[in-house]
Amino acid sequence: MTKQDFGVRLLHACDKVIAIKDELNQIDARFGDADHGLTMSKIATAIEEAVKGSADSVSAMLNACADTISEIGGGAAVPLWSSWFSGMAEGAPDTDELSVTELKALFASGFEMLDFMSGAQVGDKTMMDAVIPAQEAINAYDGQDPAELFEAAAKAAGEGAESTKQVPAKYGRAKYYGEETIGTADAGALSMAAFFEGLAVA
Repeated sequence: MTKQDFGVRLLHACDKVIAIKDELNQIDARFGDADHGLTMSKIATAIEEAVKGSADSVSAMLNACADTISEIGGGAAVPLWSSWFSGMAEGAPDTDELSVTELKALFASGFEMLDFMSGAQVGDKTMMDAVIPAQEAINAYDGQDPAELFEAAAKAAGEGAESTKQVPAKYGRAKYYGEETIGTADAGALSMAAFFEGLAVA
């Protein structure tokens, strides 16, 4: 996979997130600040700008994404997404080509940093309910087709986001609503699932 191919997938991922901005705001309005969709739209736009403006390696492109995201003011998702991309940049090659092995390595590196920053586990009703299953699918993939890897990750992320309807919130303002949050999916998990869904589009 070339850096350009990966960049196109990142742009599709951003489009998917931006497309559900209003839905994310509506969900967040029930138990949060009603701004998750707006924040994620800003993050997605920042990623798009960094990807389109990057003329260097895969690592440099991901670093640019992390830096651009970190400049966004407000929103609990900002430092988490910035750390995820920063970790991916650390694990990415300083070239404009990506093997499946290198692709798996950069996601593993990104997850390590995001996991450290978040501390949440599956069942806590956060973005990690989508990220952790997606990362497990990436780790388990033993083929050589990037498309198959992204499809597996997207499927796992989507199922993880859907599962958040079954549990009460344990983080953020939503945790104060407890059992009332059951039946509503977590906005952070949905935005992450949408991102992985877009990554699966070539």
